[in-house]
Amino acid sequence: KQQIERLYARFTSLDRNSHGFLTREDFLRIPELAINPLGDRIVHAFFYESKNTEEEKVDFKDFVRVVSHFRPVKKNPSKNKLNTRLEKLHFAFRMYDLDGDDKISKEELLAVLTMMVGANISPEQLLSIAERTILEADQDNDDLISFEEFANVLERTDVEQKMSIRFLN
Repeated sequence: KQQIERLYARFTSLDRNSHGFLTREDFLRIPELAINPLGDRIVHAFFYESKNTEEEKVDFKDFVRVVSHFRPVKKNPSKNKLNTRLEKLHFAFRMYDLDGDDKISKEELLAVLTMMVGANISPEQLLSIAERTILEADQDNDDLISFEEFANVLERTDVEQKMSIRFLN
């Protein structure tokens, strides 16, 4: 209950115009998102999961649903409905699936890598990383990464901890 109240306080502080919903601009005022190279993709995820699909707004329930993906995993699996390993993997997959077709292409991978590392790596090196990643992950040889292939590549990665952020102390 206390966490929900604190999340609501965070939500209302972002809702500067007291509309009862957040816009993209509201999210981009969060300093951590503004400086994050994938900030725009993370903001996109809030709207992707919003139940207000006809409009670009996120209400409090949508806000809590997306934030829950970043909660550390509890020991009791029944308390992890929205932040299970599978949910976290789906969320991460959507960061790369720019066109929402449920596949990650070399171009999408390259675009996200460029967002993440920018000018720190040459375009040739980035292309090489993208091509090698597709080669290693693509099991059905369609030059795309499906969700299943994405999940297989991350099988031994501790996504439960890597995708945990404490929004509240």
